[in-house]
Amino acid sequence: MRENAVMKTPLGNVWVEVWDGYLLKLQFTDLPETDDFLDGVLMDVRIQLGLYFQGKQKTFDIPVAFGGTDFQHKVWMEVNKIPFGETSTYEKIAANLGNPNAVRAVGTAIGANPILVMLPCHRILGKYGQLTGYAGGLWRKSQLLDLEQKNKVGKQVQIQF
Repeated sequence: MRENAVMKTPLGNVWVEVWDGYLLKLQFTDLPETDDFLDGVLMDVRIQLGLYFQGKQKTFDIPVAFGGTDFQHKVWMEVNKIPFGETSTYEKIAANLGNPNAVRAVGTAIGANPILVMLPCHRILGKYGQLTGYAGGLWRKSQLLDLEQKNKVGKQVQIQF
């Protein structure tokens, strides 16, 4: 069964979409907040994301169902390895995948990330450390990185695909 809700965060509202107990989407939206977070994965997302924005949650253990291509999955798994409070680059991701010439393809895959914040594409910077591309807007990317820097100490656990 497909469920969705809109949650208020310090960086604006997020659209949360769940199907059969798996998170499908977490995207920033202009839609108004809803009260549809009664139980299950929707409630888990609300709790864990709320704790993240308070600086108390460094990792997420929400079951996720990703669409996408095999290449996108490989890129997203590399992105997911970046520890809380740290960053990487498109070039490093491409190199880690064994194809240093795939920088643009990596950027395209990262841009297709359906689970913002929880799959931390905001931790990816340009070649010289500059903020580049973020579906939620560069100002949100900057705020997320600042939040993580302020709350960096903590154990890392990765999202399971």
